[in-house]
Parts: sequence; C-alpha cells; structure tokens
Amino acid sequence: MSPTFLCLRLSAGAVVLLLVVTTDRATTVNAQAPSVLVVASGLDNPRGLAFGTDGALYVAEAGRGGTSTLCAIDPGTGANRCYGPTGAITRITGQGVHQRVITDLPSIAPVGGDFATGPVDIDFGMGRAWVLIGFAGNPAVRAPFEAAGIRLGSLVRVLPTGQWDYVVDVSAHEAATNPDGLAIDTNPYGLRVLADRAVVADAGANALFQISLNGVVSTLAVFPNRTLPSGVVIQSVPTAVTQGADGNFYVGELTGAPFPRGAARVYRVPFGGGTPVVVAEGFTNIIDIAFGPDGAGYVLEHDVDGIIPPLGPSNDGRLIRINPNGTQTVIGTPGMIKPGGVTVGPDGALYVTNRSIFAGSGEVLRIVP
Repeated sequence: MSPTFLCLRLSAGAVVLLLVVTTDRATTVNAQAPSVLVVASGLDNPRGLAFGTDGALYVAEAGRGGTSTLCAIDPGTGANRCYGPTGAITRITGQGVHQRVITDLPSIAPVGGDFATGPVDIDFGMGRAWVLIGFAGNPAVRAPFEAAGIRLGSLVRVLPTGQWDYVVDVSAHEAATNPDGLAIDTNPYGLRVLADRAVVADAGANALFQISLNGVVSTLAVFPNRTLPSGVVIQSVPTAVTQGADGNFYVGELTGAPFPRGAARVYRVPFGGGTPVVVAEGFTNIIDIAFGPDGAGYVLEHDVDGIIPPLGPSNDGRLIRINPNGTQTVIGTPGMIKPGGVTVGPDGALYVTNRSIFAGSGEVLRIVP
C-alpha cells in the first residue's frame, strides 16, 4: 500500500538494543526540553537525509511537481499529481547555509506542490551519491512518463561532477514479481547503500528489495498483512531501512490504513534475506530510524496520532528514544510537524527533516536531547 501522505550506521550497542522486544513498554517524556535549531528552511517536501564524506549534510527534496500534462492519480487521495523537474538535493554546511547542488530531478505533485513524490532518500557508497525516486501507484501508470524519459520509482546515480543518471528501475520489480501477492503497488521509500549492493524498502510493495552491482533487483523480505486485536487488517508499508553492526537489516513500518496508533513496528531482516522478526513495537506511523553513538535508538513518527482524521486530529510528529532497558522516552520537540527523516550527525546531534509534505516551508532541525 502506498503511504497516503508520503509522499546509519549502527553501533554494536545499538544492535543489542534493538534485540529488546518492547512488548510492555513504559513511555516517559524528557524532563528537560531539548535544544532545537532550524539549520535550513524554504525546502520543498524534504524527506531523507544523510551526511556525505565531505562532512556536509545532504537532503532529498521531493520537489513541488509542475504544470506538465504528464500526470498520475495518487492511489491514496485521488489527487491528480503532475510532473515538473523540481526535485533536488540540498547541501547544508552550517546554520542557514545551504544550496541546491543537484537539480532537475523528477517530481510529481497536486496543484500547490504539497504532498509531492520525487527524491525521497539519499545515501553514499561506492564513491557516489545515490538518490531514490519514489512513485506511489501501479508501475504501469508510469508509461507516459517513461516515454518522455522520466523514470519514477528508480535509483539515480550522482557523479562527482554533479551530473546524474537513472541506473535501476526499482518499481519494475513489483510489477514483475508482486512479492506480497496483493494489488500491484510500488513506492520505493527507504535507501541504504552498502559496499556491494543497495537495499530499498518499498512501501507500496510491502517488501525489502536488494539491487546488485549489475543492477539486478531481488526480494530480501516480505512484510505480510497483520490482523489487530480489533479485527482490523492492516498492511505493513515499510518506509525505512538501515544495516546493523551485526550485518542484518532493520526496517521501520508506517502501517497501512487506517494507520492505527501504536501498531507500527521495527523488524530485523537477516543479511541474506528471510523472515522479518519484530524487535521493537508500540509506535505510530514510523517514517525513519537512527542510532546514536551511545547505542540509544531513535524512532521518528510521521504523525503521533495517526494520519487520517478524525483519528489524527493533529499533524504533530514525534521523536522517541529507545533506552537500553527497552523503555521509551519521548523527546519533546514543539513545532515538529509531519517529519520525514532522521540521521545522527558527527557532532552527536539529531537532524530531522520537518514539514516534509509541504512545498516551500520544509525545514531541517538540529536537535540535541
């Protein structure tokens, strides 16, 4: 299922932490308010972010779409999303010091530019920057875009010169294999680049894919439907992936409609693929995960009370620390609205994309708990 509104490297201690299954969690709130600083603003639908080898912070902006006649219906909202080359990668080198260094990436969005789909994540490896382009929908709908040379649902390679090219059609794997056996639906959303392959969480396919060095896409894991105690059946909708020091992968899920509170989980997937195992739970609409140098885990919730009104009356996001004993501490961050990604900086601070579904008002926050 495509998310309706969607558009690190782990220490050994973090891996141990994730092995604690928090089925009976105790949640507290930070006694002291964290330091929150806006380091970048004026962004268009900012999503995933990562530090480059140069020490700068790079942010994937999904753009604001455009006025092209190339359009596709959002399967979640029914909104018509039209194309424009407005996706970008922004480089941040200090508070308020940032510029778009990669431009003209594909983007589709409804009129007004909010809720765009385009560049959704970025990572570095093999001497390159890699950018994941989302889509949200049946891959067959992309035919008119492809005829125009626009490849949504793809992995992009960025060369040191700043030039970029499409290298792998990720969404085609859903069309060819449909690993969860449900409706054909794709939305590549989370990216992790290793020395010998890339790993992608496809939120629409409910699966974890890997891309080999020669560009072959295969399935590492499938996240099946789940029946809640209420009898409601939900899809997983995996949105985030990272690799642990143990070599295994850790995946966070948004969950599907009706996006119930407390139903989202973090899973461990074996390095070579296989059955996902729940390692932490009790979250709402996970959009990203990260780990600090002290081994603490951080789970970023896109919307703390669910993303569909009236279950979700607010747009507030939430950042939660998973303590070594498995308890959870909410990091109070007033003004965190629909966040889209989190990473830990070399300075130990947390960096979060804020207002991630809005054009022109997106931000990056620096948070010191």
